[in-house]
Amino acid sequence: MAALISVPLKKTYEVDLVKPLRTFIQNTFTQANSDDYNQALSEFNKLRNTMITKSVDKHESALEVLYRYYDQLVAIENKLPIAENQIRVQFKWRDAFDEGSFLSGKRTLAIASAAYEKVCLLFNIASLQSQIAAAQNQENNDGLKLTVKLFQQACGIYGHLKDIVLSHVQQDPTPDLNPDTLSALSSLMLAQAQEAIYRKATQDKMKEAMIAKLAYQTSELYSDAMKLMQLGSIRDLWPKDWLPTVVMKQAGFHAMAEFYQSIVAQQSKSYGEEIARLQHAQELLAASQNRGGATFNFKAEQAKIQRALETATKDNNFIYHDKIPDLKTLQPIGKAVVAKAAPVAQPMSTKFTDLFEKIVPLPVHEALTAFENRKSQIVSMEVGRLRNATEMMNSVLASLNLPAALEDLSGERVPQSVLEKAQQIQELGGLTKLDKLMSDLPELLTRNREILDESIKALDDEERSDVQLREQFKERWTRTPSASLTKPMRDEAMKYKNILDTAIQADHIVKNKYDTHKNAIALLSKPKAELETALPAASAAGSLQNSAVVKKLRDLIEQVNTIKAERDVIEVEVKDAKCDMSSKFFAALASEGMINEEAISQAELDRIYSPLREQVSDSIHRQEMVLAQIQNANTEFCNAKTSNQNAAQRETLLKDLAAGFDSFMELKSNIEEGTKFYNDLTPLLVRLQTKINDFCFARKTEKDELMADLQKAIVNTPSQAPPLTPRYQGGPPQDNHSNAPPIPAPRNAPARPPPPRPPPPEVPTSTPAAGGSAPSGATSTPNPPATSSAPSLPYPVNPNQPGMTQNPFGQPGNFPGGNWQAPYPPQPGQGYPMPQMPAGYNPYNPYMGYPAQNAYPQQGQNPPGYAPPYGQPYPYPQQQPPQAGYPYPGYPGQQYR
Repeated sequence: MAALISVPLKKTYEVDLVKPLRTFIQNTFTQANSDDYNQALSEFNKLRNTMITKSVDKHESALEVLYRYYDQLVAIENKLPIAENQIRVQFKWRDAFDEGSFLSGKRTLAIASAAYEKVCLLFNIASLQSQIAAAQNQENNDGLKLTVKLFQQACGIYGHLKDIVLSHVQQDPTPDLNPDTLSALSSLMLAQAQEAIYRKATQDKMKEAMIAKLAYQTSELYSDAMKLMQLGSIRDLWPKDWLPTVVMKQAGFHAMAEFYQSIVAQQSKSYGEEIARLQHAQELLAASQNRGGATFNFKAEQAKIQRALETATKDNNFIYHDKIPDLKTLQPIGKAVVAKAAPVAQPMSTKFTDLFEKIVPLPVHEALTAFENRKSQIVSMEVGRLRNATEMMNSVLASLNLPAALEDLSGERVPQSVLEKAQQIQELGGLTKLDKLMSDLPELLTRNREILDESIKALDDEERSDVQLREQFKERWTRTPSASLTKPMRDEAMKYKNILDTAIQADHIVKNKYDTHKNAIALLSKPKAELETALPAASAAGSLQNSAVVKKLRDLIEQVNTIKAERDVIEVEVKDAKCDMSSKFFAALASEGMINEEAISQAELDRIYSPLREQVSDSIHRQEMVLAQIQNANTEFCNAKTSNQNAAQRETLLKDLAAGFDSFMELKSNIEEGTKFYNDLTPLLVRLQTKINDFCFARKTEKDELMADLQKAIVNTPSQAPPLTPRYQGGPPQDNHSNAPPIPAPRNAPARPPPPRPPPPEVPTSTPAAGGSAPSGATSTPNPPATSSAPSLPYPVNPNQPGMTQNPFGQPGNFPGGNWQAPYPPQPGQGYPMPQMPAGYNPYNPYMGYPAQNAYPQQGQNPPGYAPPYGQPYPYPQQQPPQAGYPYPGYPGQQYR
């Protein structure tokens, strides 16, 4: 029987997972312990690298590595979101059916997404399962069981991928991840699982009717796979032997179903049906052999069916003579649907442990952070209510000099309550401790203020530089403006600035309170003897010690102390109230896929703090009632002491001492909280400063690179040619024979008329014989000029030097560039022998106007229509080359305008 088909693996490349994940954890999970994740990051990175190397092993141990890595990807999905806009790790995978080598494959796709990594990994898990299943010993019972299991799991994974691939991969996937491809692979894996079940049934010698149904179901599954694999979009994707194998097995297993059903017919003595089914089985195997070609592997079964058909035909011909029915009249064989797609297990590995177990999912972390903020607000509000009420109660009692007034009825000793307060202050360090705490606050504030100011200054400098360069280079400065990038950092800096401003105001309030009660605190910090000396004596009032009003006041003071003790307990309960919100948020995330933090938090906070709020409100209400009774009783007590005028000064000092003790305890608590606040704020500001410095460094690098490109572009830009120097500034005259282009005429300037045509020179009267030449030394006399219309030369002849002309400006002699000779120098003893020019003569081109074939007469010939004035080879003397300053030959002294 034909070998089973296994799917090739996708190839991937190594990536660094440690650095980006560590950066995200440090920036997001600020309370996480580095020991909790550094080792986990190394193990996670090692696990992926092991997954790459182990994928080539066709063994279940390799599958276990892939299972563990996939489970870890699922576990961190909500903790460490790997995506383009969060943790950017580029995963690159190659198409499984790409026939190129590992390094030269063309069909690759790289996406920074953990979802894409999961999809590719699931594909490899299913492919490796198919490879391990195909490599099993098909003759062994355990091997067949494992084959069935792995093919069913692969079928389930491919089917799962078909449903999720387009939602997880936001780009066009490679062909192996096309939904049509995955659907075909899923169907193929299911067919092979059914085939393994059929083979196990034959080895176990199950009843022929059941085997026939298993074989027929196998044929149907291969038929479904064949239809899906022959889709036009993916037909060319498969290896060349896949389709022949599938179509061969489809017909082959149909034949085996007919064969085993023929045995059932024989057992029921339906010999005609037996022969009909055997004949059909033989036809199907022939078709299978024709379709499969070299992949056909039913030869043993084909021979078996041939022998069975011969035996059945022979027996029927000689013994049974049963009529062979038509195939259409036979009962359907039926199907035994045994192989089914296995669902994707979660987790896949039975030994999986989350490497990042101590790091909660990001939605849970964000929900816990929001819950803690809500809880902090409630705690701060309720503790503030308690402390404000206690402070007001202490101030009322201090203003009434209670309970010191009740203890000082003798007027000679220091009241016991004052001594206890003094001892408590001394144990806490007294004024010296308070002074030290007060002196530390400005230093802590200054440190935080300097960090924040430096951070803001760095942002300002970077933005100022960006704006300046943008104004300088305009549209060539293409990088993103700083203002659009620094807004989150500026908002965070402004938040910290407002916090510091609020803290400064609170520090001023603390300082004022400290200055107000400093003397009283200093007195309470002294020993008992000095305290007794500082208190003025008063006359005795012993008669009031057993009075009803004193007893009532003492009872009320006792109630006040009870209320204070209760409040200490309530405050501790409010601060220490705890609940396991992680489990609630985890349950919400698992059941709903999201966390409604506000609703869950509010319900839990109400459950926890509603009783505590009621206790706070009840305590404040009882305080109001007790204070009202104390004020009434104290009025009666003061009336009883009115006769003692010497005690006023002592009572005032005792009031100050009571207020000083309360202020000391409050100031110490406030300053310690302020110190902790500044110390906790410093790392936050340092983290902000580091972020800003990293941003500024990156922007500086980007600026330097852009500046270098702009400078290179500016240097390489060709400069325009300078304009020609005007003649009146001493520039050289224009020369059309030079390489410089002519100066164009001004736009809309009137056309200049061409210079006048010069008249031809006189022609001599004596001519040599036709075809002959003048004898050496012969002279000729030119024709005398006409008296009325004799033309004159366009330039005067210098009478002092033959062959030289007079300067056009009237001065004979030299021109710039040397003596200028006439273009037609006279022959010795003759005038200018220029014949009359033809009508088509162009003054700008002395050779135009002649026919092309006669432009240059040959030696001994005369131009047509002209008699040679003397027997020279050419009728026109050679023209002298133009001298400097006169670009057009033949027109001395006339420049082109």
